[in-house]
Amino acid sequence: MTAQPISSITLPPIRNPQQEREWLQIALQNWLNKEFIPEQVNETIARRAAQIFVRQRLEGENDLGSLVIAIVTEMQAFDFTESFFSEFAVANAVSDLILDSLGIDRCCGQS
Repeated sequence: MTAQPISSITLPPIRNPQQEREWLQIALQNWLNKEFIPEQVNETIARRAAQIFVRQRLEGENDLGSLVIAIVTEMQAFDFTESFFSEFAVANAVSDLILDSLGIDRCCGQS
């Protein structure tokens, strides 16, 4: 039995960047706060990740995997010493939040 690759997930083109950025920032900050404890740095992390995500979308990137890699790459410059998280945890959380918002099962890539 051969394993099948998970198909890529392409998001629809961005229509309202401000709304998408605000939604992602709030959703991510809520996730960060619930995962461990609410911290001030979580707001900064969420704002930065949402900015990266929306900027990439405005540049025409709609592949979720590529967006996650962009967040990991750009968040490597962020100082996580005051946080329980890393760039990988943040990027994975963004991916999960997007998949949840689209009604896509994170386990298997199916809706």
